[in-house]
Amino acid sequence: MWDVLTKSAARNIFYGGSLVFLLILVGLTAQSHNYVVNVSTDKAGLTDSVVRGKRLWEKHTCINCHTILGEGAYYAPELGNVWIRYGGKEDPQGAREALKAWMRSQPTGIAGRRQMPQFNLTDKELDDLINFLAWVSRIDTQGWPPNKAG
Repeated sequence: MWDVLTKSAARNIFYGGSLVFLLILVGLTAQSHNYVVNVSTDKAGLTDSVVRGKRLWEKHTCINCHTILGEGAYYAPELGNVWIRYGGKEDPQGAREALKAWMRSQPTGIAGRRQMPQFNLTDKELDDLINFLAWVSRIDTQGWPPNKAG
């Protein structure tokens, strides 16, 4: 039966196989989109303040030095979990004040050390940026990036 493969049979196998794999690709894409939009993202916490904080992140091109969720430069610390590292789950107000104090103290003036520039953000801008970082920390990253320690 398979000794002789006609041109039409080969064409049908090619088109049938292509269609099957295209349907699998579309299905997996839809599943991934659904997971990102409806499962892993905190849509309820996506406030105007969080959006303004993301715009500040972009305006000051923080990603040129920092990584967030594993994306960006590796010059400065990962910020996808900075809210957790500063104790935001246990003491949100303490973490907020600690992050504000740290941002205001930059650059530290220590010679030979990488320094973050002083952006002179207002209290409202600092709150927006911190709200963005807190929101990012609630994204279910399924353990990515693998080394978020520093």
